[in-house]
Amino acid sequence: MKKNTYIKIVLTLSVAYLMVYVFSFSTEIPNAKTAYSSATELRTAYKGLRDFTAQTMMFSLDEVTTDAIVVPTRGGDWDDNGTLRQLHSLSWGPNHNEIRSSWFSLFQSAQACNEAIKHGTSSEITQARFLRAFYYYNFVDLFGQVPYNDTGVRYGGDRNDIATDTKVMSRSEATDFIISELETLVSSLPARTANDASIVNKDAAHFLLAKLYLNKAVFKTANPAGPYTFDAADMTKVVQNVDAITNTLAAQYWDNFAPANNTSNEIIFSSKNIQGGEGGNIQAYWRMGTHYNQTPSGWNGFSTVADYYNTFDPNDTRAHYSNPNIISSFGNPVGFQIGQQYAPGGVTPLRDRNSNLLIYTAAVSQVVTGAAIETAGIRGMKYIPDTANEFAPDNDLVLMRYSDAQLMKAEAILRGGTGSGTDAIMTSLAKRAGVTAAPSNLDGIYAERGRELWWEGWRRNDMIRFGKYLNARQLKPYVSNAKYVLFPIPTEVLYNVNIKQNPGY
Repeated sequence: MKKNTYIKIVLTLSVAYLMVYVFSFSTEIPNAKTAYSSATELRTAYKGLRDFTAQTMMFSLDEVTTDAIVVPTRGGDWDDNGTLRQLHSLSWGPNHNEIRSSWFSLFQSAQACNEAIKHGTSSEITQARFLRAFYYYNFVDLFGQVPYNDTGVRYGGDRNDIATDTKVMSRSEATDFIISELETLVSSLPARTANDASIVNKDAAHFLLAKLYLNKAVFKTANPAGPYTFDAADMTKVVQNVDAITNTLAAQYWDNFAPANNTSNEIIFSSKNIQGGEGGNIQAYWRMGTHYNQTPSGWNGFSTVADYYNTFDPNDTRAHYSNPNIISSFGNPVGFQIGQQYAPGGVTPLRDRNSNLLIYTAAVSQVVTGAAIETAGIRGMKYIPDTANEFAPDNDLVLMRYSDAQLMKAEAILRGGTGSGTDAIMTSLAKRAGVTAAPSNLDGIYAERGRELWWEGWRRNDMIRFGKYLNARQLKPYVSNAKYVLFPIPTEVLYNVNIKQNPGY
């Protein structure tokens, strides 16, 4: 994808979200005779999950702001007026495009849930309540407050005075509300559907409850930047919810990211891609970093920071994986790509657009110039490309995975929760990856979460909980201001007097 095309797409989406959001506060009460479909609203609520599939919005907030991903400006490509560099440097402001787009995406998705809850059948209401809890969780995690509307009016506006429409829950209030919602819902949710984790299910509720209890100390503290005090009873709740999950680990790590990954019993909750129909931009996960001349063709943007890559053992199959079909189809292993890249078959060396050998280097900076524009940085290919459907791939987006749940359990036990099996958890994950088990302590679990869950949207959350997010690191050689633990509320949203800007912005 050419960079100017990418910019146009991002700007178009941002404007679209803004127009829908503003419209939501200026509509009159719908006419009673207007056709209405709660099934359509539920479908819209599910479709909101697809905004987690792109390399923008929530993914950029959850990963590009961390030690895992950098998106350098490469000559005239990937500059985006510096907004991606601002994310990695923790130097954004209230009008940052990805922050605004994320707020609007979450808001519209949550409102679609509210509409389905107001008007749906029993099954639709149950699913919508879980989805709303998921969107609210992301509001809590990213923004520290949750906007909501209880008027029952479509998109939450019954007059032109936007200052009186949307209410807001504080971070602490919203955390309690989401936990209460999920604990009320969990017994009525269906079991996970075999070969399809894209339908709301009981295991997904237990997973989200575990995630909430594990982060409760972060979400409930007066100072979002900590320090955090983890309550033993909350940690025991993590263990109990993980133990209630019925999933198992897949025999092969990459089964979770293959085109037919819907068959993996490790995936607890996902967003389905539908061949030939509506699907998320899952192909971004193999195009965002790779080069234009690779197969499949990439966008030459996102890179993994060398210090992060170096936490992997050279033999770790989570970092590098290949088989004869992968080499035949793509020429290179999936996972992280470094060194000389090859054409399909793995024999013919590829070259960049200046006819130089395409050799990816670990060295990368926030601004890349000269010959290194197309080669600087280790590239990531998290999902195995669908060779049969390159532009309408069948891979489902993984939102929740059992290995994450297992690592949450191990961490909770070490933070005072009642339970056992920490050593067994670390051993099972390491055995599958072909490496020696990490130590069964908090440092070991933090490092293992980085290796097991790379580019899956949890890195920022983990770094905050472990007290490392603001620290100096490669490409950010300074301690950041504590305000950056939360993102700012977009400026135009503050016209609503119920919503207050986060401290420091």
